[in-house]
Amino acid sequence: MSEIKPDETRPADAGPVTVVLVDDHAMFRTGVRAELAQAPAVDVVGEAADTAEAVAVVLRTKPEVVLLDVHLPGGGGGEVIRQVHPKEPGVRFLALSVSDAAEDVIGTIRAGARGYVTKSITGDDLVAAIGRVADGDAVFSPRLAGFVLDAFAGTEAPSVDDDLDRLTQREREVLRLIARGYAYKEIAKELFISVKTVETHVSAVLRKLQLSNRYELTRWATDRRLV
Repeated sequence: MSEIKPDETRPADAGPVTVVLVDDHAMFRTGVRAELAQAPAVDVVGEAADTAEAVAVVLRTKPEVVLLDVHLPGGGGGEVIRQVHPKEPGVRFLALSVSDAAEDVIGTIRAGARGYVTKSITGDDLVAAIGRVADGDAVFSPRLAGFVLDAFAGTEAPSVDDDLDRLTQREREVLRLIARGYAYKEIAKELFISVKTVETHVSAVLRKLQLSNRYELTRWATDRRLV
């Protein structure tokens, strides 16, 4: 398959879009791969679980689109883009993440991604998003588009305060889900971790933010527009 330059439209007769799937959760990759296997318009040609592995797989397979988690061991999704783009500028990146935080969306787009969708996306919509990115379009989940428009229009993106900076990325993800009313079992399923691990993260968040319970945590998150 011929290389597609960043500003070119994909030929209509080019065949299935070749995709590399990058996520540090094996169960999630398995689920996404099974979903995409039902779509003849997409061909998954590789997988990776961390930044270094992702760079190596992408450079070896030269896919048209990389489905990329934002938070990866070894540097994150943005680092994958920064290492790949100079060598393979025709590869396009579509972020697929549980995080819908403005700083994650804007940082990933500034690194060079062509779009950003959350893991709540349906299989059909994900296939459509992959096709659009392969065609050169920019694709965003509806709520996230506003972050990008504001950022590139010169409007200040929502800032991260010192309290939030104390939390790890996983703790932030758990915080947002708790604030949205998710039960521990639902959070464990969403993030592909155990209920015990969820409990550990919640305890750490409450301790770091000096809060007493999930109700105070929800109010804290709502006040900062994190929900």
